[in-house]
Amino acid sequence: MDSDRLAQLEADLRNAPVNKCKEALDELATGPADQVVPMLQRIAQDGDFLRRRFAVMGLGNHRTEQSFAVLQQLLNQEQDGNVLGEIANSLFEFGDRAFPLLQQLFEQQTSWITRQSIIGMLMEGAGEGDRTLLAVVQLGLDDPEQSVVEASILALGKLLQGDCFEPALKLLEPLTRSEDWRSRWRAATALGVSDRAEARALLLPLQQDSHHRVVAAALEGSLP
Repeated sequence: MDSDRLAQLEADLRNAPVNKCKEALDELATGPADQVVPMLQRIAQDGDFLRRRFAVMGLGNHRTEQSFAVLQQLLNQEQDGNVLGEIANSLFEFGDRAFPLLQQLFEQQTSWITRQSIIGMLMEGAGEGDRTLLAVVQLGLDDPEQSVVEASILALGKLLQGDCFEPALKLLEPLTRSEDWRSRWRAATALGVSDRAEARALLLPLQQDSHHRVVAAALEGSLP
């Protein structure tokens, strides 16, 4: 990519409307990483929050050691929850090696946007990130934001389907008796994904719950 074109794309990312920025990212995704990554790093460090977010998205398109190092550096510098969520998304593209960083980000940040993004990403994995998911879920269950709590409970349903069945079930058991009906509701949904007897046994009392949504979820989860 010649220097004039690279300079134009950098100018677009810094100043152009959103649709133009997306076009620039698409073009940069196929450009040489040794040219593109340093430019994206500059924007990620000195642009406004929207421009920083675009730059981080672009870094995720270049899965190189340099890009990973830049994302790791930004992880320790960025304060905006939206940008941090995008950093998590880009790191996830690097697979297993990113899981400890995602767990670290979850532990350090209380932003519900960031935390829900991390839970959602780890749930998309094929099982290789289950141990990390279990660790973040244990923290998420104590989050003051109910939406993070509910996302964590639903994530336990995924964990019931793999090697983390026993610790996930242990976390779900007290949630079936939670004073908050939303937690009982989500627990019923999570338990319903498993056909193992231990999970089905926890569903039975929820079929007689005082809240209709909990009952509906428990009955649906009990269907063969």
